[in-house]
Amino acid sequence: MLKIISWNIRQGGGSRIRKIMEMLLHEKPSVIVLSEYRNNHSGLHIRQALLKHNYRFQICTAARPNDNSVLIASKFACNGLLYPDADEVYADAIAEAEFPAFRLWGMYLPHKKKHRLFQFLFKELQSDDKPAILTGDLNTGLNFIDQKGNSFWYSEHLKKLETIGYVDAFRAIHGDKKEFSWFSHQGNGFRYDHSYIHESMLPILKDCYYIHAWRQNGISDHSAMVVELA
Repeated sequence: MLKIISWNIRQGGGSRIRKIMEMLLHEKPSVIVLSEYRNNHSGLHIRQALLKHNYRFQICTAARPNDNSVLIASKFACNGLLYPDADEVYADAIAEAEFPAFRLWGMYLPHKKKHRLFQFLFKELQSDDKPAILTGDLNTGLNFIDQKGNSFWYSEHLKKLETIGYVDAFRAIHGDKKEFSWFSHQGNGFRYDHSYIHESMLPILKDCYYIHAWRQNGISDHSAMVVELA
C-alpha cells in the first residue's frame, strides 16, 4: 500500500517539531507533504529527522526563511521539479515529485490572494499523459459544501479540475459527508485541505481521510489528510 500524508504544520512547526515528527513517523507513510514548511532551522531539523527515517528523496523550494512553502519527502525514488515561473509572487507554493507511474503535486496555495497557480496547474495537467495527485492546503473549497457560507475564493477552479478528469479523493470515498480540516476562533469549520487524483487512479484508491486528533491536540491548527492507494 502507498500511503501519502499531507499536513499544514503551521508556521514551520516551531517548538512543535518533535511532536509533529512523532505523529508522522508513527503513521509510517510512504510520502509526506508538509505545507507551511519553512526553509529555516526548524525546516532543517525536519529534513534531518526525515532523512534518519529513510525519507531520502526530499523536494522543497528556495523560499525565504520566513515564507511558508512546501516540502515533499519520499521513501521511494522520485524526480523533484520546481517551477519558479509558475507565478510572479507565489511560485514557492508548489512542488512536484515525479514517480514512475504518476506525479504528485504538493501545494500550499495563498489564502484569499490573487495568483495564477491554478491556471499553471491546468496547463501542466492537460499537457501531460501521466496521471497526477494534487494534495495539500489549497486554502479553498466548494462554497456551502466545504464551509457553511460562501467566502471561498477559487471554488470555480476546483470544479474545473473535475472537468479535466480529476476527482476529490475524499468525496470519492465519503460522498457528501461534512468534515472540516480547520476551524476559526468562532468555531466555523472549513475544509481547506484536499487531495485530488486522476480518475484513472480511482480503482486503486483504498481510502482518504483526515486525522483530526493532531489538530484537536494542538500539534497544528490543521487536520492532516491521508490518501491510501492499493
